[in-house]
Amino acid sequence: MARVRDTAGYDGQREMILANAAQLFAQRGYAGTSMNEVAAACGVSKATLYHYVRDKHDLAVRIAEDHVLRLEAIVTEILREHAEPEARLRELIRRFVAESAIAQNAQRVLTEDVRFLREEDRARIIGVERRVVAAFARTIAEVRGEAPDSLLGKPMAMLLFGMINWMFTWLKPDGELDGDAIGRIVSQLYFGGVRAVVRPGSASLHSRGTK
Repeated sequence: MARVRDTAGYDGQREMILANAAQLFAQRGYAGTSMNEVAAACGVSKATLYHYVRDKHDLAVRIAEDHVLRLEAIVTEILREHAEPEARLRELIRRFVAESAIAQNAQRVLTEDVRFLREEDRARIIGVERRVVAAFARTIAEVRGEAPDSLLGKPMAMLLFGMINWMFTWLKPDGELDGDAIGRIVSQLYFGGVRAVVRPGSASLHSRGTK
């Protein structure tokens, strides 16, 4: 009789392995982490580890891809639930900051270790990232009352991600300010200036610069 896999148990074990591997990669870097160390951190044998992943490259791909797909799922949910652009952007900021706060290790892998992946895997992950950025850019353009392909939409989205994506370098999970508080701060900071940005070379920019 064929053996039936315990799907819940298998998925739970896989998630545990990915979480421990992400922590090691975040602490030591992809290149500085061995599969022996991952197995030890997970409390399993190396043979058991290879039952869940093919190799270290596979681990990094799964960590980065699972994380970026979660981010895309958040975008999809918010686009469906919030038709009004400003409310949508505020919720996007809040949710992304919260996700970055609880998934700091995965965020570090996505940000720093994707360069070690094979071209086809890197391209697939970057493709998802680009879709996420495009959704932010379109929303920002709407907030500013501009066309979806506005010149400033993408640069302003990238500036926003510059605030969010690198929080793992300084945000302490047990610090005085949690992810929700930081999310509000980022939103207030961003909305305080989002409408003040003007296209380079415009008269408004020159007049503001001479005041």
